[in-house]
Amino acid sequence: MLIDYIQAAMRHAHYELIENQRFFATIPPCKGLWAEGATLEECREELQSTLEDWLLLGFQLGHKLPVIDGMNLNRTNGRRTAHAQAR
Repeated sequence: MLIDYIQAAMRHAHYELIENQRFFATIPPCKGLWAEGATLEECREELQSTLEDWLLLGFQLGHKLPVIDGMNLNRTNGRRTAHAQAR
């Protein structure tokens, strides 16, 4: 479930080439999450690593995580939901 969520989030990534010729990336549903790198691939790898850390911190601090492509990792009634909604 977690791998599916990360893959879905990465499909929502937005990349841009910034002034210093580095790549900058965000995942819009994931507020405050960003990464940059010298190449697009380096940026993508850094974004995924940052997303993984962002999720772990969110779990630890009890933050409400975005539902992405029907996947909800948030706790409901003290239990973590681990299901995806049918499309």
